This record gives sequence, C-alpha cells and structure tokens, in this order.
Amino acid sequence: MKILHVEDVTEISQIFADILSTKNYDFDSVSDGRAGLELAVYNDYDLILLDMCMPKYSGVDFLLDLKHRRPTELAKVVIVSALEMSMVQEQELLNLGIRSVLKKPISVQSLLSQIEQEVVS
Repeated sequence: MKILHVEDVTEISQIFADILSTKNYDFDSVSDGRAGLELAVYNDYDLILLDMCMPKYSGVDFLLDLKHRRPTELAKVVIVSALEMSMVQEQELLNLGIRSVLKKPISVQSLLSQIEQEVVS
C-alpha cells in the first residue's frame, strides 16, 4: 500500500512516519501542501492523509485544487486534523468526495486500524 501524508508539523510527520514504517507501508510524507498536491497529482496513492491546518496553503486549498486537477483522487483522502469542524463542515467535505474525517489526537492503534479499514473499503 502506498500512502501520502501531508502535514505541516514536523513532530507529527515523524510520528506518522514511525507508525507507517512499523507496518512496512510505502509512504511519502511532506510538510508543504503544494508539494503534497503535486505528489497526489502525479503519483498513484492508495490513501492520502491530509491535515487541514497548514500555513500558506490549507487543506481546503489542497482539496479544491485536487478536485480541479485530479478529482478521482479525492476518494482516497482521509482528513486527520485537530481543526474543530461542525457536522455541516464535515458533511461538506464528505460531499466533496473525501473518504473520511479523523480527529486528532488519535492513538497509534486507532490510526493503524483506521488506515487498514480505509484501505479495505
């Protein structure tokens, strides 16, 4: 399985990298949303883990540009964010075509279990 992780916080990126490495997942991790978008557009990933809170280029920017450039990839996006969202906002993201929304903080076991569940779906 190949996973793209787009996260601005270096420490969280490292934690995700450690978690994904334990399961031998093939993954790319970037801290810049624009760089992540380019990877998502030009590579094939099974899953895209996206944080919504990134400076200069937010998760919303990423999603809207991905919808424009490679809309089929939206179905592979799982939002993993501490951003407080209303049920309406979450539903709008789901209506856009993303796979699901996970709230931080998330335990290692919960994250792995969600990743495995998302890939099976």
